[in-house]
Amino acid sequence: MRAPGAIKALGALCFATTLAVLPNTAQSDDTNGTDGGASAETARVADVAPGRTELDVLAGERATVTGRTRPAIAGRRVRLQRAGGHGWATIDRATTQADGAFAFRFRPQRPASARLRVLVDDSRREIGRLNVYRRAAVSWYGPGLYGNKLSCGGHLTPGTLGVAHKTLPCGTRVTLRRGDRVVRVPVVDRGPYSGGREFDLTAATRHKLRFDGVGSVLVTR
Repeated sequence: MRAPGAIKALGALCFATTLAVLPNTAQSDDTNGTDGGASAETARVADVAPGRTELDVLAGERATVTGRTRPAIAGRRVRLQRAGGHGWATIDRATTQADGAFAFRFRPQRPASARLRVLVDDSRREIGRLNVYRRAAVSWYGPGLYGNKLSCGGHLTPGTLGVAHKTLPCGTRVTLRRGDRVVRVPVVDRGPYSGGREFDLTAATRHKLRFDGVGSVLVTR
């Protein structure tokens, strides 16, 4: 005979966020454990309703993460974390209100790009990538140079996605934005060496950003 009853399903963790992260405030955290004080009942997260979301901000601008847990339980602990070279680190903590609402607000001061996640009791969910930008002078190159060796290996082609930079290590990923167009590409070459510009975009990268000539774009490095 079957035992009566049914197993209560864990609800999906979904939420919307807007945030900025101060890299120098993050502290390492053991993400395999749970915050103290959470009972077995509150550790069962049924749902997190979405709030405002904005992951692309200029350095110094405010970004916010908001959400609401269901069922609404006051005092539920929420952690905001970012991924780094040594794993995930907690950058802020919040506690739900009587209606289950929580919020994080930051003003990151330095360019950065990092994956983010939110933890509610025992449940965790990656929410996307935070991009904190600054403006940089850039140019582009390609025609007449196709077939030439790249400083970081390989040869330049019309389809090569990447940027040239004087000092960033080869392979470093850089997120660039122009208007509503965003592209994340590696450092593949050295330069530029004239005009006081910081980056040279390959023709394929320029095409994705719809950038032409010499000017500025937003970068996370």
